Amino acid sequence: MTYVVTENCILCKFTDCVEVCPVDCFYAGENFLVINPDECIDCGVCEPECPAEAIVPDSDNRAAPWIEINAKYSTQWPNMTRKIDAMPDAEEWKDKPGKAAMLSEAPHKD
Repeated sequence: MTYVVTENCILCKFTDCVEVCPVDCFYAGENFLVINPDECIDCGVCEPECPAEAIVPDSDNRAAPWIEINAKYSTQWPNMTRKIDAMPDAEEWKDKPGKAAMLSEAPHKD
């Protein structure tokens, strides 16, 4: 089992999860985070830290459409190892469904 970042992260990008990850397996896009499944050690410390509740085990049905997305972008986006500010309207977007089409393929820029 590994953990997967799902749709609820889009346009939020809280990074509380990044701060607690012992193996630095998070990668950052412009408006979304992903977990590298080959680096994740399945410790689960990230899941309760996510304010948007966007992180689930890959065995959770909500993970299915996001497993491939996490694997793909974790090899293309920069590694994120520290907490940064969430997106400006994160609180407004965190519980809104139907954000998949808003996922940006662009990498995070400092």
